[in-house]
Amino acid sequence: MKFGVIVFPGSNCDRDVVWVTQGLLHQPTRMIWHEDTDISDIDVIVIPGGFSYGDYLRCGAIARFSPAMRATAEHAKQGKLVLGICNGFQVLTEAGLLPGALVRNAGLNFICDRASLKVVRGNTRWTAAYTTGEIIDLPIAHGEGNYYADADTLAELEDHEQVLFRYCTEAGKISEAGNPNGSLNNIAGICNRLGNVLGMMPHPERASDPMLGETDGVKLFQGLLMATVAAVL
Repeated sequence: MKFGVIVFPGSNCDRDVVWVTQGLLHQPTRMIWHEDTDISDIDVIVIPGGFSYGDYLRCGAIARFSPAMRATAEHAKQGKLVLGICNGFQVLTEAGLLPGALVRNAGLNFICDRASLKVVRGNTRWTAAYTTGEIIDLPIAHGEGNYYADADTLAELEDHEQVLFRYCTEAGKISEAGNPNGSLNNIAGICNRLGNVLGMMPHPERASDPMLGETDGVKLFQGLLMATVAAVL
């Protein structure tokens, strides 16, 4: 499986992702400059965290117009995999590849912490290494991670089981106490209807290397490899 990690001016988590996919999992990985358009050799596009184009206007609002994102939209239309992490999630919503928007945190503060998440579905390509209902711990670092959508969009997300991760308490309770940023329905990560595009605010790449003390995040990437092998077999 070949990964491609888009690099915007202001990206700061791109090399973290490369360390996971190439350094830990030994998968071929290419860094894709934001002006590049040829991604035909890539299986999984990753839009990393950071501050693309300085996050001027709105987070991800400028990045959505980059040549690499136009190519990513075509990549997604072909059913290929796209992962947006933190700022990458914001870019995906701005580009219309995922519904809703990420707005200012409810407390209006930048949050740099760890968050407990409940895996809502363990039967997707993204969550193949998790089990449904599993509680995991991932780092978060965002000022605009508050997921918002209108009532109809929220209902569609729930009806079509597109919510893959929710913020929760350490005990696994989905409640306001376990919601760090005010996201509606405690949403931490969603996929599109087809299931090939995932956006999530927490950082799985920052909880992947055993040297950092936590590895809940690497299972997301391992799950992709597991699902691909299963599909081939």
